[in-house]
Amino acid sequence: MFIKQLSAFIGIFMLILLVSSASAQLSQILPRGNNTLEKRIDELLSKMTIDEKVGQLAQIDYGAIVTDGKLDLTKAREFIVNKHIGSFLNVQGQEAKIVQDIALNETRLKIPLLLGKDAIHGHALYPNGTVFPMPLGFASSWDESLMEKTAAITAAEMTATGVNWNFAPVFDVARDARWGRIIEGYGEDPYLNYRLGLAQVKGYQGESLSDPNSVIATGKHFVAYSETIGGRDYSPADISMRTLYDIFLPPFKGAVDGGIASIMTSFNEINGDPATGNAELVRKTLKDTWGFDGIVVSDYNSVAMLYHTQFVAKDEMEAAKLAIEAGVDMEMTSQCYLNNLKTLVESGQVSMDLLDDAVKRILRGKFRLGLFDGKKTVIDESKLNTPEYKEVALQAARETLVLLKNEDLLPLDLNTVKRIAVVGPLADDAQNQLGGWTMQQPRENVKTVLDGIKALAGSSVEVVYEKGVNITEADVEGVSSGGGVEDLGLGGSTSNASMDAAINAAKNADVIVAVLGEAANMSSEPNSRAYINLPGRQEEFLKALYATGVPVVLVLINGRPLTIEWAAKNIPSIIEAWFPGQEGGTAVAEAIFGKTNPSGKITVTFPKTIGQVPMWYYHSHQKNWDGQEAYGQRYIDVEDEPLFPFGHGLSYTTFEYSDITIVPTTNSIKVSVSVSNTGKMTGTEIVQLYISDRVASLVPMNKKLYRFRRISLDPGHTRRLTFDINVTELSVLTKDGKRVVEPGDFDVLVGSSSDDSKLLKSSFKL
Repeated sequence: MFIKQLSAFIGIFMLILLVSSASAQLSQILPRGNNTLEKRIDELLSKMTIDEKVGQLAQIDYGAIVTDGKLDLTKAREFIVNKHIGSFLNVQGQEAKIVQDIALNETRLKIPLLLGKDAIHGHALYPNGTVFPMPLGFASSWDESLMEKTAAITAAEMTATGVNWNFAPVFDVARDARWGRIIEGYGEDPYLNYRLGLAQVKGYQGESLSDPNSVIATGKHFVAYSETIGGRDYSPADISMRTLYDIFLPPFKGAVDGGIASIMTSFNEINGDPATGNAELVRKTLKDTWGFDGIVVSDYNSVAMLYHTQFVAKDEMEAAKLAIEAGVDMEMTSQCYLNNLKTLVESGQVSMDLLDDAVKRILRGKFRLGLFDGKKTVIDESKLNTPEYKEVALQAARETLVLLKNEDLLPLDLNTVKRIAVVGPLADDAQNQLGGWTMQQPRENVKTVLDGIKALAGSSVEVVYEKGVNITEADVEGVSSGGGVEDLGLGGSTSNASMDAAINAAKNADVIVAVLGEAANMSSEPNSRAYINLPGRQEEFLKALYATGVPVVLVLINGRPLTIEWAAKNIPSIIEAWFPGQEGGTAVAEAIFGKTNPSGKITVTFPKTIGQVPMWYYHSHQKNWDGQEAYGQRYIDVEDEPLFPFGHGLSYTTFEYSDITIVPTTNSIKVSVSVSNTGKMTGTEIVQLYISDRVASLVPMNKKLYRFRRISLDPGHTRRLTFDINVTELSVLTKDGKRVVEPGDFDVLVGSSSDDSKLLKSSFKL
């Protein structure tokens, strides 16, 4: 019943997330109803045989066209010339030019290829590509402009290596820290996911897809892929209509309205219906109701999964029929379409109209990219990792850092500190610092924390280094790394001698910088964790460092929120660096020495213990939620509050909020607030505005993020900010599936995090 109603509900689903110029600008990227373009598509389609049409719907993995690790031209020509395929996955560099030249010169209709790649934090799956922070860490910047800039750089490097289709950004709202792919998206809030993801779409696709440095962006994974069971990757999503509408669909709707050119279906099932075969969600909602006219691509092998994993089809022919009817235009890597669609169409089981619709969407993407109009595949590796790009990567790493805790230890004064002990398994681990979805990169491209501290400490400060412990004591051989890192050297046991050497070095220092956390392949696809503490003997090591009596700065390099309750209670200063990319070590050192002022705010809740997971900041009002004294706590063995709430992040200066005013009008709510820098250092504050509906026809959320803004203030300065919120954004889903704006009283909360104690409050009546 729920799925059958979905299309009707979406038809009245009014989503106005932001009144901004971003969507208006992006709508120019993919102009709707371009008659000249559509005529060209129809003309080409009319010349195609059924074999050529079916071939366009196939994306073949690089592994299918290699022999002994090298491109096999015979195999490549078989797919391109004889099977007429439309796309390759993971073909790049000179080999990308070779296969593209075959398509343009040796096929009957000269239809160019789409060449796809996952570049979720820079062109990290290419040697010498610029590696930016992983998305969850980068989201801590809340910086749309910088995200757009890094995406544009990524697109430029992709096109310089022959790739024209990026499988990013990730719009999955992630609320379970155990899930490995939480690192690939922007956190737990739908609105923030929309805003940051759309900024990256704009960077990837540029002013026009036909621009030389533009690539197609792909919103993934459609939909509710991140609503896991126990944090397990690929697990089913059993969710309510309200959760689907209010949490998981809005970021994708915003991306479609903003002009994204491609959407990827997810591996998971939604209420028993696999996403790749879900006609209600893909064809009716995404395509028909939302008007998406771009390409829908399956995730890796997910069409074949319909019969060999999810068992909603008896064989690959039935899987192909199910997927094409659902609205999947291109099949990634499995060959159910290639092997069966011709038979299905000729036998009348699948209409030619469905096949033609899918082909037109793929051709439309190729035309919009300019591939039919002289956009060349030019390989130029001199455009990779330029000095300009490195500087942007450094700025991204700076803004990624979150000062979780600071008891007057940071920043360090180089006039008084003479000996620094840098310890820990991640202090000088270049490859793990980069995170997943990363190829082995040249060591000289990566600045580790040890590199950064040595470079900035100066000749008068002695810097000693000891690893102390391994990341984990377990043998992790065979753990997948999400298409990236291999042979990380994490197995084996830490010797007591190694730990003792690090402790002895620490005892004789003025301050200890301990760099701990996770390996790159402990998150990303498909690497979930049942426990999210510091792995191996790292907490034991941290406690031993603390016992020396020497002040400790803890730097975390990791892919998810960690349960670090002991550290949060005992270690005076904690910097969350996430996987900060190639310039991360320099950024950390700058923050430690006060050359920069940390400004990041976490976009996921940090729990105290695994038993609190999943945990997120917005929730419906409940009898025993938020420690309401009259009703007791949620748990009898742990306090209700998280370790660090959504939006939390400290600074070396202090900010004060005052004078909140609200002016409701017929169509909008204007909220103004003054923010002052009351400290002694210039700093950047991320101002967050939440709204709570006091009474609604369904139990309202306790609060919801509606706006945010990054501002920089000098000491003693004040800035007045005004936020404009359209009243339709306050709409709620009613019991009968209608989205309406209900009259009543609303609370507005503005401040530095989602923690109520740090929010300035006011109210208005609608």
